[in-house]
Order: sequence, then C-alpha cells, then structure tokens
Amino acid sequence: MRIVAGTLGGRVLRAPHGATTRPTSEKVREALFNLLGPLGDDDHALDLYAGAGGLGLEALSRGAASATFVERDRGALTALRGNVATLGVGDRATVIATDVARFLAHPPPGPAWRWVFLDPPYAAGVYEATLAALPRARLTADCVIAVEHAHRAPPPDRVGFLLRTDLRRYGDTALSRYTLEAP
Repeated sequence: MRIVAGTLGGRVLRAPHGATTRPTSEKVREALFNLLGPLGDDDHALDLYAGAGGLGLEALSRGAASATFVERDRGALTALRGNVATLGVGDRATVIATDVARFLAHPPPGPAWRWVFLDPPYAAGVYEATLAALPRARLTADCVIAVEHAHRAPPPDRVGFLLRTDLRRYGDTALSRYTLEAP
C-alpha cells in the first residue's frame, strides 16, 4: 500500500496484521481523490474508521492542513501511528483512539472538516447511524463525505441533512459521495 500522489506520493504505508482491517486499495483512493479535486490551504479532513490511515494520509499528501483519524482497533492504531511518524506528518495529524460513535457524540473543538472519509467494516452496518451522527456545525458548507462500501449494500440516498450526489463502483467496492443539503 502506497500514497498515490501529492508531496508524499510513492511512500509506502504499513498495514495492520490480520484480517480485521481492510485497507482502501490504491485504485479506489486514486479514483476518489480525482473526483474530490484539489484542497485549499485551510481545508481539514476527518478519517473515520481510519485503519492504517490511507485516506487521511492521502489527504495530507494532497494539501490538507490537518487530518483527524478515529480508530479503536489496537493493531490498526499501531500501524496508523507508525505511518504518521514515518511520513513525518505528526504536526498535522491527530490520532484519536476511540469508537467512532463516541467521538461523533462529543467531538473535540477544532476547525470544520471539508472532507470526511467513512470506511467501516462492510458487515458492521453502521453507515446510516454514522452519517446521521455527523455534527453539521463541524462541517464546511462545501463539505464532501466519501463513503466506501460493498457495491451490493449502498447506504441510503439521504440521511438527515446529507444527500448522496454520486455513486461509483470499482469491482466489489463502491464509493458514495454525500454533500450537505441546501438549507
């Protein structure tokens, strides 16, 4: 697993041992970031169910001011912390070792997120609940939420104030993009 592009492009990422974490493939990450477009200097990313951090680290490589990683699995946290240290992005990365639902119920203060990545285990069934728990006040007006899921089990078209604007398939994996519904 490598960073696809940006200032850290080509750098190798460590993946956790075992089968509890499924890293996002390079092909899917490249497609996702091509769809998302460029970041501004003050844009911040949130990587939920971060695993080894591939999505958030790719965002940092492509210019995100900061990335917050939320993960609870010990093996994934070890790989994630190692990747942050090896890539030298500790000053722009915050790793939070907790359950995503707990984090979203009480997110720490900080800047609003422009990109939110949601990549839970496919069988966990937490897509709708996680999307519904995103705090609108912590999302920029032009925020994009990217959800990776099994192509046969897409999340709903609408969840609260979020509206799916795109759905793309990459083999057995699919990406859904959500934006904030106009007030």
